[in-house]
Amino acid sequence: MDLRIATLFICSLLISTNRAFDPCASQSDGSDISVFPTYGKCSPFEPPKTDSWVNTVMKMASKDPERVKYLASLGAQKKVVSAPIASGQQLFNLANYVVRVQLGTPGQLMFMVLDTSNDAAWVPCSGCTGCSNTAFSTNTSSTYGSLDCSVPQCSQVRGLSCQETGSVPCLFNQSYGGDSSFTATLVQDSLGLGADVVPNYHFGCISSVSGGSIPPQGLLGLGRGPLSLLSQSGSLYSGVFSYCLPSFKSYYFSGSLKLGPASQPKNIRTTPLLRNPHRSSLYYLNLTGISIGRVLVPIAPEHLAFDPITGAGTIIDSGTVVTRFVEPIYTAIRDEFRKQVKGPFSTLGVFDTCFAATTEAVAPRVTFHFTGLDLVLPMENSLIHSSSGTLACLSMAAAPNNVNSVLNVIANLQQQNLRIMFDVANSRLGIARELCN
Repeated sequence: MDLRIATLFICSLLISTNRAFDPCASQSDGSDISVFPTYGKCSPFEPPKTDSWVNTVMKMASKDPERVKYLASLGAQKKVVSAPIASGQQLFNLANYVVRVQLGTPGQLMFMVLDTSNDAAWVPCSGCTGCSNTAFSTNTSSTYGSLDCSVPQCSQVRGLSCQETGSVPCLFNQSYGGDSSFTATLVQDSLGLGADVVPNYHFGCISSVSGGSIPPQGLLGLGRGPLSLLSQSGSLYSGVFSYCLPSFKSYYFSGSLKLGPASQPKNIRTTPLLRNPHRSSLYYLNLTGISIGRVLVPIAPEHLAFDPITGAGTIIDSGTVVTRFVEPIYTAIRDEFRKQVKGPFSTLGVFDTCFAATTEAVAPRVTFHFTGLDLVLPMENSLIHSSSGTLACLSMAAAPNNVNSVLNVIANLQQQNLRIMFDVANSRLGIARELCN
């Protein structure tokens, strides 16, 4: 009998230990929600067919120019966006991070992309044309409800196509990522995040998609506008969340999303968040300068200045892969970096400053200077290596050179293994070192 009890005890201990170290599991108390690279082991999405994680990152980063153009144009999108709707299975290649949520009652498991530069959540619903095979079944949820054009939230949706009020469904079209669009209806249902449930959560129920950037199981908007998770959750999270993004190399591990002020780091350096009323979703920061090693890069103040009218300035974004600076800033950064490393230099994909990895030891640190906060990038956040390991590249690039080229974007490759805290209630952003994997 004692042997049987001991065996049962050991088995239960092993089971609980395995659960405790399950890299795909969120904390049972809901304080930490696991965040996975889109192509990590815990994610259901298949990576592009490449021979290395570096080439996968290159492929993901190739969509950055369209993403940056899209972000720069958000404030100008006042009209309904119309686009042809494609049929059949689409190729989804959004480079980002996903979380597991439960939608509806009983909860249906969905993997939704985190997007700090969008407000509204949306998911493909059953019967969607051009969507992936996984869709939210509205008919099986007892808490699902449709919304019509008379609800206040309907007027907050970009691309609104309501022609009248009353019982007419709240229909809208939107573009996303610069090369895609979708048609959806504004609906509501319960949203489960870890141990928390947000009732009557408003989101877009997608009926058709076109293009290659729409996340296959949907998107969770973490922007700061009226339809965002923070706005809809009321006092539950007090306008505070943070994430720690694991490296794209961390195939077997996850990072975390912390919701609410109680679970945030006690000692964290902060910088003010700037608000642009014309681009209410975006998180603007006051970037005052950039240093390469001990040299403060000479940058004309107008290239860093925040301007709500033109949209100029610097944002932090979870959906762009490689940090992008407007051409004059990037050129100054690159030239100073090359001066200190002393090449020879070559190109690799989007990166134009690659050098022999054997000289990596002399590569200078990159520091972003924000109001009240200096972020010294870990070396793994400022350099990326070729698949063979023979080259190291400065992992930043110039923004697309077009009429909207006024926006600098701090991207997710530079945010990895950092705790990034968004405190919208107090208009501040915090950054702390943390091993996210």
